[in-house]
Amino acid sequence: AVVAFKRCGQMVMCPAPANTMLCLYHCPPLSPLTLQFKGQANLHVFEDWCGTSTADLRKNLHYPLYPHSRTTVQKLAVSPQWTNYGLRIFGYLHPYTDGTAFTLSAQKRYFFEVIHKQNDRGTDHVEVAWQLLDRSFRFTVIESKHISLYVDESDLRMSYVTHIPQTAASHEHTSSKQRRAAVDMLREDPRDTLYQVHLINSKFLQGILPDCTYNPTYTIKDYPLLRYQGLQFVQLSYIYPNDYTRLTHMEGENTCFYPESSYYKKMTEFKYEGSVKKVESKKTKVRSAKRQKVKATIKPEQTNSSALIGNGEIKAKQQLGVLPQRPGSKQHRNRRYSKTNHTQIQKLNESPVESQDRHDGAVPQKPTAANRQNTRGKTFKKESYLRGEWDHAGEEDGDHNRTESRGNATRGDSDSMWEQQGDMAMDPDEEDLTPAPVFDTRVNWNQTFQVNHLDLQSRRSDWIDLSCNVSGNLLLNPSDALTVVYAFMDRLNEKHKGRFTLVRVLNVVKRVDGYRGSRYLLELELKDANGQLLRLTHYIYTLIRHNPLRNQDFIFERSQPQLVLCNPVGFRWNPDATVHFIVPVKNQARWVQQLITDMEEVFRETGDSNFNLIITDYGSTDMDVEQVLQKSSLPRYQYVKLSGNFERSAGLQAGIDLIHDDHSIVFLCDLHIHFPSSIVDTIRKHCVEGYMAFAPIVLRLNCGSTPSDARGYWEVNGFGLLGIYKSDLDAIGGMNTREFRERWGGEDWELLDRILQGGLEVERIYLRNFFHHYHSKRGMWNRKMSASQT
Repeated sequence: AVVAFKRCGQMVMCPAPANTMLCLYHCPPLSPLTLQFKGQANLHVFEDWCGTSTADLRKNLHYPLYPHSRTTVQKLAVSPQWTNYGLRIFGYLHPYTDGTAFTLSAQKRYFFEVIHKQNDRGTDHVEVAWQLLDRSFRFTVIESKHISLYVDESDLRMSYVTHIPQTAASHEHTSSKQRRAAVDMLREDPRDTLYQVHLINSKFLQGILPDCTYNPTYTIKDYPLLRYQGLQFVQLSYIYPNDYTRLTHMEGENTCFYPESSYYKKMTEFKYEGSVKKVESKKTKVRSAKRQKVKATIKPEQTNSSALIGNGEIKAKQQLGVLPQRPGSKQHRNRRYSKTNHTQIQKLNESPVESQDRHDGAVPQKPTAANRQNTRGKTFKKESYLRGEWDHAGEEDGDHNRTESRGNATRGDSDSMWEQQGDMAMDPDEEDLTPAPVFDTRVNWNQTFQVNHLDLQSRRSDWIDLSCNVSGNLLLNPSDALTVVYAFMDRLNEKHKGRFTLVRVLNVVKRVDGYRGSRYLLELELKDANGQLLRLTHYIYTLIRHNPLRNQDFIFERSQPQLVLCNPVGFRWNPDATVHFIVPVKNQARWVQQLITDMEEVFRETGDSNFNLIITDYGSTDMDVEQVLQKSSLPRYQYVKLSGNFERSAGLQAGIDLIHDDHSIVFLCDLHIHFPSSIVDTIRKHCVEGYMAFAPIVLRLNCGSTPSDARGYWEVNGFGLLGIYKSDLDAIGGMNTREFRERWGGEDWELLDRILQGGLEVERIYLRNFFHHYHSKRGMWNRKMSASQT
């Protein structure tokens, strides 16, 4: 069978998939037009793509229509001495005589295609030979006089693809459902289609909660930052329920442990049951007494408190967190962030615990290919009440463990000192020559053991962990999420007399602030009195309130904190905001076409026409970008042609300058991105004008991997994909086009510095089905080709 291929008919032969395939097809009789193309065959090259078989080649997003290069060969033999590439040689075969092995006629022509996939090892060569019956049955490579072009592509742009034959051998045969089963994130999730549910009328959300000022402690407006220091002031948010962004299928290649300390190693040990008498040495007793003393000092800071939700409507329904560390304690001083005492903060940054948590705490360098994660400069920590015991409010199992782990990490060195001093060395002159008695250990053969479950995921902090890139989103404790949801629903139905019923909790996002109160994004599916399904996507604030009380001695004491649900004034997302995707390009026809196709798919699936694709083009010659945009089904687009060498910052700024609505959202984008259908809605609800920008974490696919076989790593330290309101971007000065001209890498971190200094916070979450395609960098932008090494 032949797929979308009109010139040739029945397949003569085509072997099962291997690393090289030769397929032949019957074709119509010869014509004068065909004869003028004799002596050559078409060659399409797909560079920098991993894998061993032709099936791996078919996974390539651009196979077979958009090769990296198109050229010709003069005989059916290729040996480029290269690695990780795929070839497709096709054209017409003209037999010199009738064949016998399988029927070939010298009076006919046959369409042929040779498909070859080379991996990163071995000898790369492709040869197609036939057996000459009149020359002692020798095999000879098929030469130019027996082949002809399928089509002359010398004057065709790379964007013109209608002439390229698509045969049965050109398409994937493996079921996509079988591949998707191996990747947790590819399972269906109601978040992916949340945009399909009609939003509740905003009038029903007015007056539900009392108003309160939104002023989190982690914003650093006008605070001086060193270059690229903003990364240290970005936190991750917590997600409920599990969105399966954790790359469980990759953990064999990159296993993460949170954190490595004596406490967690102790947690994984076997706990033996039964009585076993041990002879304790003096050294052991001293260490044991020391540990007991340390635990006694930590214990008061781990006391859980009952919380009042919604002005006391739900009293101690569930525990939402623990008390902050005592003011004045070492941990509290090391965690606290002060905008005024700069010198004190620098001294506090010497904490060894903090250095361990933040990978030595050094300031990152300008990220390059070689040192993206390296650091430089002074040790400078992000200090905030977030690092206190309210750090993970509601995650009861983790709070106790985190606090004690910090204590154990701090006292690790002192334990080793005790070991050295416990048994003093004896003077050789005073040594007793009588051998000491030897004790044989008594074995309890009936002894058993227990193993405590250790949930490593719950031990993660909300710092960006540059050493682990497969973990996915931090998971919010269900008791935390559901308690806030139920409290809000009580207030909603109190206001509207039970009009709405909670169908399911679709998504809860928590941003922790352990001193003033945490912010929640609630996404709920509701049913109204008429049975209509509605979506509620709404931000609320859990304000921490401390009430002073008098005791019997008339001395003021601070009571246990109460969590009060309130409406953060001004912190509201706009469901109608236009989202402008800005992409600078140059000579990337296949990727530009893929981008346009993907955005058409977003529009087709969502029906959301309130987005705009802006392409700034540095004089592409491989396709007419504007013409392709005109022929597309995009609801809205803008195009601007630029001159000179490719400059990412300048290209983005040129797109920003085309936007006249200051209250719309700019999404600074890359060319090689695969978007989930929900991307426009997701960007809108995580950008808040005057308050918050959105930097979703993208999954960078490995060489040879596709979205349906998502193997790769989360780009945890990249901020090049960023959503921000136009008014906020203008207020901080836009893109830095002066420093970042003919280079790229670092402009994203520099922009992040200014966003944070401007008083905005940056929402940072791992985004489902959001991929950065693996792509070849050969021939991109300002890269030049060196001479052949052959």
